[in-house]
Amino acid sequence: MGLAARKESKRFTYGDYQKWDDGERWELINGEAYNMSPAPRRVHQEILTNLIGQLWNQLQGKPCKVYPAPFDVRLPQGSETDEESSNVVQPDLSVICDPKKLDEKGCLGAPDLIIEILSPGSHSRDKMEKFNLYEMAGVKEYWVVSPEEEMVEVFLLEEGTYGRPNTYNAKNTVTIGVLKDMSVDLSKVFLTPV
Repeated sequence: MGLAARKESKRFTYGDYQKWDDGERWELINGEAYNMSPAPRRVHQEILTNLIGQLWNQLQGKPCKVYPAPFDVRLPQGSETDEESSNVVQPDLSVICDPKKLDEKGCLGAPDLIIEILSPGSHSRDKMEKFNLYEMAGVKEYWVVSPEEEMVEVFLLEEGTYGRPNTYNAKNTVTIGVLKDMSVDLSKVFLTPV
């Protein structure tokens, strides 16, 4: 049985994940391994670059930091230790404002903001499994970006749950709820024809 087949047939922890040296990018959601290959499409990367540029510029001199994938975000549940955690994700973009959550491995605990850009292979995982995981972990703000529709859904955590999303299109500017006085101009995000 090959390495990929073994990864798809059992439950894993962050301790297991750290030992994998197959050159592939993986995520764990509730112990299930998801292969992140192949690399995202060009439009995905251009949207990501445009988002990072706007956020990076606005975060200069502030305590919050922005990190693009690949960047491990470990989300232990209950009494799980870091090594026992069954949830390790690589969001397209993470903003972390608490420096105590950052270490050499990435982020331990919920980022303040996570942005996922939909790809054909990740659509249902981003909108279902990751949505539920981020809500349960306490990610304060979650954006789902659709390149094809040039649309962004913004979910804000209120009393432990995400309510109905605020929806924006390429003509809108989105105020970031968890980052005071910051916004993203979507007309500068969706610059490339899909």
